[in-house]
Amino acid sequence: MDLAITDDQATLTQGVRDYLTGVHGPELLRALDASDGRRSEGVWQGLVEMGLPGLLVPEAQGGLGLSLLDGVLVAAELGRAGVAEPLADTALVAAPLLAKAGGQDALLEAIASGGTRVALQHPINPWVADLDGATHILSVEGKILRLAPGNTENTFLDSVDPLRRLYAPIEPSGTEVGSADALLDHAALIAAAQLVGIADAMLNQATDYAKNRSQFGQPIGSFQAVKHHLASTAVKIEFAKPVIQRAAVALTEGSANAAVHVSHAKLAAADAAWAMSETAIQTHGAMGYTYEVDLHFWMKRAWALSGAWGDRAFHLRRIDAAVIGGTLPIGPGHSFA
Repeated sequence: MDLAITDDQATLTQGVRDYLTGVHGPELLRALDASDGRRSEGVWQGLVEMGLPGLLVPEAQGGLGLSLLDGVLVAAELGRAGVAEPLADTALVAAPLLAKAGGQDALLEAIASGGTRVALQHPINPWVADLDGATHILSVEGKILRLAPGNTENTFLDSVDPLRRLYAPIEPSGTEVGSADALLDHAALIAAAQLVGIADAMLNQATDYAKNRSQFGQPIGSFQAVKHHLASTAVKIEFAKPVIQRAAVALTEGSANAAVHVSHAKLAAADAAWAMSETAIQTHGAMGYTYEVDLHFWMKRAWALSGAWGDRAFHLRRIDAAVIGGTLPIGPGHSFA
């Protein structure tokens, strides 16, 4: 399995990163927070002009027809920029599931054009994100995904992340388009990819602060204790990236162990993001806890996504069942199978 990033993928992610750096910085996050997490139509239109809603929509329906592996690379950039818009749910989860199900050409065309936003509902989450702005909802009843109109009058729920707009689930209905497991696995994978991007952003913020904050006449980044903590979390982040890419390939190929690879990815990404949150706070000292420091936007998003689409206990159980049950043998003879 070749997980090397191609030149086209590097160009894609760099382009997305450059665009988001220019339009989706801490100033915008603070403005959205001041407006109770309301969405920005200007930001959404910019994402549409970049062609991002159609990233995984087939070319026949007006999209770019890229792969799920491309999708996780872009999801990491969304996490890095702290994007609150429902782009990941619509473009990186719903679109590939609808394309695989078939018979949803009109909806896929609407997604690619930016005119449709799809919210996701699954029993594993006691909430639905961005239900108020959704034109459709992809939901689960038993083990069947169903498509139904979005409900904008449902109960609004609090979130640890002030920029996540969460609502109580609705009664599912509509057209059958797939399986519950597929929705869970795709959404957990995209959440994992965002977590890695979030962790990268926090690492950069902590590193920059350590370079500029001086104590005892020198930058605190020169102290071994600080350097070692930052290096340890950087390793966790880098080790999580290929695990996420492998899970994307496994889902694309329909591997028998794809769900286990997704759980591994979610665990690796959540652990890296959680460790990075703690290290970033410690690096910033007491200031890390204050609203005035931008870090808290990414830290709270990491906390929120770590528990979304299956918490640590859920994904550990899936891995334990596969390893102990024998469906995923481990050891030297199986490491590179």
